[in-house]
Amino acid sequence: MSLQQKIDRITDILRRDDGISGAMHYTEQTSWILFLKFLDDYEAAKADEAILSGVDYTPVLDERHRWGSWACPKTTDGRPDIQRARTGDDLREYVNGELFPYLKAFRNTAGSTVGADPNSFRYKIGAIFEYLDNKIASGHTLREVLDIIDGLNFQSESELFELSQVYEGLLQNMGDAGGYAGEFYTPRPLIRAIVKVIDPQPGQTVYDAAAGSCGFLIQAFEHLKARRAKLSTSQWDQIQQQTFYGYEKTTLAYVMGMMNMILHGIESPNLYRQNTLTQNIRDIQEKDRYDIILANPPFGGKEKAQIQQNFPIQSNATELLFLQHFMKSLRIGGKAAIVVPEGVLFQTNTAFAQVKQELLEHFNLHTILSLPAGVFLPYSGVKTNVLFFERRGGTTKIWFYECEPEQKLTKNKPLTDAYLAEFVELYAKRSTTDRSWTMPVDKLKEDYDLSAENPAKKNDVEHLPPRKILELIQEKETAVTNLLGEIDELLGER
Repeated sequence: MSLQQKIDRITDILRRDDGISGAMHYTEQTSWILFLKFLDDYEAAKADEAILSGVDYTPVLDERHRWGSWACPKTTDGRPDIQRARTGDDLREYVNGELFPYLKAFRNTAGSTVGADPNSFRYKIGAIFEYLDNKIASGHTLREVLDIIDGLNFQSESELFELSQVYEGLLQNMGDAGGYAGEFYTPRPLIRAIVKVIDPQPGQTVYDAAAGSCGFLIQAFEHLKARRAKLSTSQWDQIQQQTFYGYEKTTLAYVMGMMNMILHGIESPNLYRQNTLTQNIRDIQEKDRYDIILANPPFGGKEKAQIQQNFPIQSNATELLFLQHFMKSLRIGGKAAIVVPEGVLFQTNTAFAQVKQELLEHFNLHTILSLPAGVFLPYSGVKTNVLFFERRGGTTKIWFYECEPEQKLTKNKPLTDAYLAEFVELYAKRSTTDRSWTMPVDKLKEDYDLSAENPAKKNDVEHLPPRKILELIQEKETAVTNLLGEIDELLGER
């Protein structure tokens, strides 16, 4: 049975439980059990590494609360110990009354949040379980799930990779079912294309202030991981501990994002639960800034006047506030790619115009990727764009690329890597094609409307000879006259 089949089996089991209601619940509950099994295998691997290195390793969890003690104990010959394995009310009472309080307490007893030492990892575990509770009502249901997950081996690179892919699917399904697809799950083909062209390098910091399921941070990690053979030990340690940073406002997205990063191999993610917009951006200094910012911040929301006070250009539109935050948080020489709704481009009221003026004058907004409607279905059908800018000089010209799939995007026919392949290929060259063009910024500064029309489409109309245009008008007028005559005859017959 494949890992996906096992997860599907678990989902079927949980659907029958009285405490579980919908995709969000069974994803959340599967997640904490998967995480504890992963943690057990992680600790076993660290203990083996310590023995080979001749150093001591202090486990994060004490003996009583390790997987092999409470979840699926084994006999001396490695077979399931049925006598010691809890089930029914005994298992449920242990998990609710002892295990979860023990894990939640890590947040208060772990000490520093920085570094890869066991105490730091304890903090991350506490940060996850602080916002989780066991919702599985039946201890017998829980026993069935534990037995299935016990058969997984996360010390295997191939199985761990498969787990990360299956977990991504769980998050997408949860987002779709709960109406939070945009919050939890930015389409991975879009993320992969953005990360590929931004090209993060070892030693650079990567930031997402609206992290969701942490897709951007994870893909940036995968991008760096692909060159691991060429990295020094210190470079790899820095990637693990001091490279990826993010904030997430909502509790469930924060928990899932934290787990997602750890399950993908980021041992010490610097992810924090906080509403980014509560930070006064006037207080951000160069030491607080990041080399690369990748984000799909929430849009369409409204913020209170108290939150708006944290920004020089006040607006209740969340997309404008986030854009100001990202501009302020980008290090000199840094690169950013931010998903924004179409309205950010074409709206020219005072706040929108002022933010875009700041962006064009103090940053190099060199590329705008226009995405088709339907990229974020079923969460939203709003048309979106990606702004690519650097904190160096000002903007002199902008290269536009219009992504136009041959078929309309739907929930069942989503965005694919193939739709963005040409954009990735042309990004460095800034080539002009039927889908891409360059415009001088002076023209755009006239009213700060950045929704530039594709010249290739305009030319189809504008380059018609005057005589041909006149002929077309005459043909239409003749058709209308004939139609009116037919109507007049019909009315006359009556």
